[in-house]
Amino acid sequence: MRIMLKSKIHRACVTEVNINYEGSITIDEKLMEEANILAYEQVQVLDINNGARFTTYAIKGESGQICLNGAAARLVTKGDAVIILSYCHIGDEEAHSFTPKLVHVDDQNIITETK
Repeated sequence: MRIMLKSKIHRACVTEVNINYEGSITIDEKLMEEANILAYEQVQVLDINNGARFTTYAIKGESGQICLNGAAARLVTKGDAVIILSYCHIGDEEAHSFTPKLVHVDDQNIITETK
């Protein structure tokens, strides 16, 4: 088995941070569907502005929303660009032909391209 990139939301813009929420990243529900990320699925978040990398879980949000909650809110700033990644376990044979879902967004978190 190999751990492979399953999907990526590329350069999403953080719209808010909420230190008082119990944890997670809130992601626009349409982006989650397009990237094949389920509610409560583990994701890795990479902050392009400051280099922070951390793991949390996804919850569904409103249109355009990218909100870091709880402790993760201390690692980003509103307006930062982030990459949101999800992974899957795939057998070695299938891994050689596997292609992840890539979702590119603009600074308003509107989908500009999918691959």
